[in-house]
Amino acid sequence: MGPIKPAAIEAFAYRVPIAAPIKVAFGTFRDRPFVLVRIVDEDGAAGWGEAWCNWPAVGAEHRARLAADIGERLRGRSFASPSEAFRAITAELEVLVLQTGEVGPVAQAIAGIDIAFWDLAARKQGLPLYRMLGADAAETVPVYATGINPDAPERFAAARQAEGHRAFKLKIGFGQELDLRNLKAMREALGNKAVLTADANQILTLEQALAISRAAAPLDLQWLEEPLRVDAPIANWRNLAAASPIRLAGGENLRDAQLEAAVTDNILHVLQPDITKWGGFSGNLAIARATVAAGKWFCPHVFGGGIALLASLHLLAAAGGDGLLEFDCHPNAGRELIIGCLLPVHEGRVPVPQTPGLGVNPDLAALDQYRTWPPRP
Repeated sequence: MGPIKPAAIEAFAYRVPIAAPIKVAFGTFRDRPFVLVRIVDEDGAAGWGEAWCNWPAVGAEHRARLAADIGERLRGRSFASPSEAFRAITAELEVLVLQTGEVGPVAQAIAGIDIAFWDLAARKQGLPLYRMLGADAAETVPVYATGINPDAPERFAAARQAEGHRAFKLKIGFGQELDLRNLKAMREALGNKAVLTADANQILTLEQALAISRAAAPLDLQWLEEPLRVDAPIANWRNLAAASPIRLAGGENLRDAQLEAAVTDNILHVLQPDITKWGGFSGNLAIARATVAAGKWFCPHVFGGGIALLASLHLLAAAGGDGLLEFDCHPNAGRELIIGCLLPVHEGRVPVPQTPGLGVNPDLAALDQYRTWPPRP
């Protein structure tokens, strides 16, 4: 790989209206934001990334401006690899993070930049990104339908099953009575062969998590995701892992050494880092492969736009193993303008793009109707 010399690093924020709100235990999505990052090198080649920006309501515009500002620090420099750029900018911003307290937004902006660096590097080598990361050729990866609301979820899930999905994740944390009602209804509607999982988004106490895990055990859930706060006492997590009949999943709100510890600990058996929240490819590839080597499932978390989905897909393909890709099935016009018909679902799997880089070139003109930053003329 030759040196990478970014001539420009740009960021764009978008907000896509949605017809129906998407409910999770801690809040409600009323639009679908995403932030794209574009790196152009001195030869004119471009690479694309995406930074996580779902919350708070002003998150997208803030992350985009932050990514553009960080990009100015990288412009005109030379890096031997995307990982070198990731390490350099992470170290350089440590004091800024302490000064502002914005560890999350800074990490998310760096993640978007890192993804764009890797996309650029793979394009220049003429390889699909997962192959440049050293993986064997892969035709497809398994997916699971995500973001399923607590309002009559069996109807939504059954419709997705008819479209080709075979695995499903329900949002819980709305009271055990409703949660159990929904899980039972989904199992009945989808049949015993369907993969069924649940995500509590950190909202349960230890007692509540134990109760729902035991009550839902007969429904054969593959995992219970983020049942406790990620900062809950480690003793609570260990007690839950030891007593729960359903294996635990998590990782989207962990980073760096926390993720490394989760690989070797016996608490989480499904690891779900988010490539756009922290680390990009540079931070997560080794963790993904270590997870698989440890006999656990690596199932990257993703709930964003089209670049985030493709980057997570390439990371999963590079990691190998038996993990599934999180696949948002809610309408999202901005995501579809990027993905198009690239990822049709068939028998619970989607194709792995085989063109260079991530496999797409976003059409900024088509997306412009949703752009909120930089302001449209």
